[in-house]
Amino acid sequence: MAELLIELFSEEIPARMQGRAAGDLKKQLTDGLKKSGLSWDRADAFSTPRRLTIVIDGIPDAQPDVREERKGPKVGAPEKAVQGFLGSVGLTLDQVEKRETPKGEFLFAVIEKKGQATDQVLPEIVTSAINALPWPKSMRWGANAVRWVRPLRSMVVMFDGRVMPVEFGPVTAGDVTYGHRFMAPEAITVTSFEQYRAALADAFVMLDAADRAKLIADGTAALAEAEGLSVQDDPGLLAEVAGLVEWPVPLVGSIDDEFMTVPGEVLTSAMRTHQKYFSLEQSDGSLAPRFAVVSNLAATDDGAEIVHGNEKVLRARLSDAKFFWDQDLKQTLESRLPKLDAIVFHARMGSVGRKVERLAALAAHLSSFAGADAELADRAARLAKADLVSEMVGEFPELQGLMGQYYAKADGETADVADAIAAHYSPAGPNDACPTAPVSVAVALADKLDTLVGFFAIDEKPTGSKDPFALRRAALGITRLVLENQLRLPLADAFGAAYDSIRPDLSGDVQSREQTIADLMDFMADRLKVHLRDQGVRHDLVTAVFALGGEDDLVRLLSRVDALSGFVSSDDGTNLLAAYRRAANILRIEEKKDKARYTGQADRSKFAEAAETDLGTALTRASDAAGAALADEDFQGAMTAMAGLRGAMDTFFDAVTVNAEDSETRVNRLILLSEIRTTLHQVADFSHIEK
Repeated sequence: MAELLIELFSEEIPARMQGRAAGDLKKQLTDGLKKSGLSWDRADAFSTPRRLTIVIDGIPDAQPDVREERKGPKVGAPEKAVQGFLGSVGLTLDQVEKRETPKGEFLFAVIEKKGQATDQVLPEIVTSAINALPWPKSMRWGANAVRWVRPLRSMVVMFDGRVMPVEFGPVTAGDVTYGHRFMAPEAITVTSFEQYRAALADAFVMLDAADRAKLIADGTAALAEAEGLSVQDDPGLLAEVAGLVEWPVPLVGSIDDEFMTVPGEVLTSAMRTHQKYFSLEQSDGSLAPRFAVVSNLAATDDGAEIVHGNEKVLRARLSDAKFFWDQDLKQTLESRLPKLDAIVFHARMGSVGRKVERLAALAAHLSSFAGADAELADRAARLAKADLVSEMVGEFPELQGLMGQYYAKADGETADVADAIAAHYSPAGPNDACPTAPVSVAVALADKLDTLVGFFAIDEKPTGSKDPFALRRAALGITRLVLENQLRLPLADAFGAAYDSIRPDLSGDVQSREQTIADLMDFMADRLKVHLRDQGVRHDLVTAVFALGGEDDLVRLLSRVDALSGFVSSDDGTNLLAAYRRAANILRIEEKKDKARYTGQADRSKFAEAAETDLGTALTRASDAAGAALADEDFQGAMTAMAGLRGAMDTFFDAVTVNAEDSETRVNRLILLSEIRTTLHQVADFSHIEK
């Protein structure tokens, strides 16, 4: 068993691509080995800003010998068929066997192929893997025909300590790599992975991105703790910075006091987005006038000059942010509203200014469902998009909404209005906090309803994996806003109100109100199923409730699903479901045979067996009790009423023959079975519930 070591050494690879590329390269290689009949014990992938490294251990020295048998035509078959078979296996008639089978005598070819030495097979596997690497973006450099993410400088490809003859464009594989660009740029001769990893560490290169991330996290935390501070949690930035350095050295710098009057989120965004600095926080969670920067080398002055240089760069960056902040405060949000008319929301839906007018009306309409003050909801919706034309959001678009909140507070708007401006884009995903303040909920709902209805009305629906307008996210946002705030909002009416509001602003071919609402209800049903499935709710129970149709109150629907979930997990529910399936199967078979649909109520006067009478009585009692419970939204009570059918249904199937010889009796009993179906379908369509 031997080791395969590959390093692709290049100019700096974008941090966001490194881990994925290393994983993809490992998969391409292991798939190639598997396809060639070669096994392995372990495969690991590593990445640094300048290299992708794969080590695969436990590879055999040669492919296994292969013995394959192929069945040919029958003995005595036409000559053309026989010759075709012989040609496909590369043998003569004397070299194939004749074997007796239950279907007669056939020709069989036994092909034995001796496995090649692994070092003869590997070059093609490696070359194919490198060529197949799916970079999001790649480039050619110089006059080379091959593409790579950045210019490739060297390759190490070694098997069992020997260099493999592999070429990629102008680069030929060897046994030489290089250490840190500045601290140890000399060539390093490679003999094995362990020696390679140790030599890189001596040359100031940490090969494992996870090790670099841990050093950065621990180092910045220790430096912050020494000053009574903590590092703002930011896993995404940590992963990115780990992909920017080969030898991380955490340092701490200062932010000038003059910039601390700017909102902390602005400072954090400027440091994170542009400089890749970590923000430090006080014990109360407020931003501290300090930041952590990760150097890519250990300086002789303990990083003093590096810190000084980064402070200088940050000072210039934050000077711009402070200028934007000061300039924006000179205008009120309301004074910015006319500028929104010049921003196109969508070519067929008008301007952002028109969207704001719609949001104001829709938020006021929704306020009663959210328990909000209609005037405050109207005011918040009118101001919600105004920060889009501010200097700050122009520079830091990720702060839209949040800056509107700051400017609203500076303008003297109420806290409810300011908070609603910040929250109206939320929730932006499954992990984003969901607004709970009534005004915030009303405005957030209005924004998402208007967007969904507008795009569905102009037939710009999501297709497959494509969702350019984030409509699935908007639907999830509506679902969470409704469910997490227990809003008794009839969705069909809400979509209708949004349609009536946006219809005058739509151009081109537009779907009808009815079709748009129907499409949106189907779309919301699908998204709700996904949302509940992610929470562990059985998809078949959701489908069973949705199949009833006409339910657009998500809170009531979910309560019904919860009650159904508890019911089908009980003994009564399990047995009743089995009896339902028995009744439904009989009905399906007989209705198909008779080309008829049995519905209505069975004639009680024609019951010939006591079990029929008892079932009829039980069905009437259960139907009445369930109907009353459902009217009061007592779904547990409705399930309890259904559970009362269990004994009567079991007795009926034990004692009564449904397909009686007398046709009238048979039909009456089939109608009685349909009553079982109708009664149970008051709470859910049991045909969709899986075993």
